Amino acid sequence: MGPTASGKTGLAVELFKKFPVEIISVDSALVYRGMNIGTAKPDAATLAIAPHHLIDIIDPTDAYSAAQFRADALRLMADITARGKIPLLVGGTMLYFKALQDGLSGLPEADAAIRARLDEDAAKVGWPGMHARLTRIDPETAARLEPGDSQRIQRALEIWQVSGQTMTALFAKQSNEKLPYRLLKLALVPSDRAVLHQRIAARFDAMLEQGLLDEAARLRKDYPSLTPDSTSMRCVGYRQAWQYLDGEFGLVELREKSIAATRQLAKRQLTWLRGMDDTIELDCLNSNLLDSINCIIGQFI
Repeated sequence: MGPTASGKTGLAVELFKKFPVEIISVDSALVYRGMNIGTAKPDAATLAIAPHHLIDIIDPTDAYSAAQFRADALRLMADITARGKIPLLVGGTMLYFKALQDGLSGLPEADAAIRARLDEDAAKVGWPGMHARLTRIDPETAARLEPGDSQRIQRALEIWQVSGQTMTALFAKQSNEKLPYRLLKLALVPSDRAVLHQRIAARFDAMLEQGLLDEAARLRKDYPSLTPDSTSMRCVGYRQAWQYLDGEFGLVELREKSIAATRQLAKRQLTWLRGMDDTIELDCLNSNLLDSINCIIGQFI
């Protein structure tokens, strides 16, 4: 586990070469077909060396939930262990990790009427205003969400209105469905946040050079029903690319907004990691990181 740009994919590929593992992606953006550059999806050469499960499984017009991830991951983990291999779960979508370990059975079903009312409220005050409302109700959940993350803000407020309890409280009450696996939880945490920020900026510049804007334009053409509010288009980078293509701002502002949003994403991911139990924290900037992890995993196995 780790924030964006912490080197998870490269590390996973090296571990795949050394240990009898199969990789399961734990990333809510990598599930989408055609969204390759902006998600930093492993390229074809990398996937040929180290295949990843749960990449390119749905179209950008489709939805994919934490509950679906949990069901898919459990199925894959059973298949992998039946083959005599070890599941290696790699990614930065911390809600997926939590859903896998703890389950999601305590959350209420969606309520269309409440969602419609929340959409009406958001039209009046904006999603940052709705985020401020959530901060007053459930500060722990709000701290993990970007003020513009309409889908997750809406869901957290919906849960409160349906159940009278916050998402944080419901998570705490869950039955804690135990996984039939021993877990080794490795967290990549940078010793110097400034260096991670430099990595984020350099990676976004590389995405622009690789054709991120052309990719975003192609997605809009290939999937006419996509909108800026589609879950896939709310991914960091794509949201800003959409606004750029609509002429809302220029290239300089596109870069600034995208890098700032990615830094906020990394901050939220690190907030999740700090709240997780039984993790082994490793400095993703350490030049001896691979040796350290090889030793830890070797002893665990």
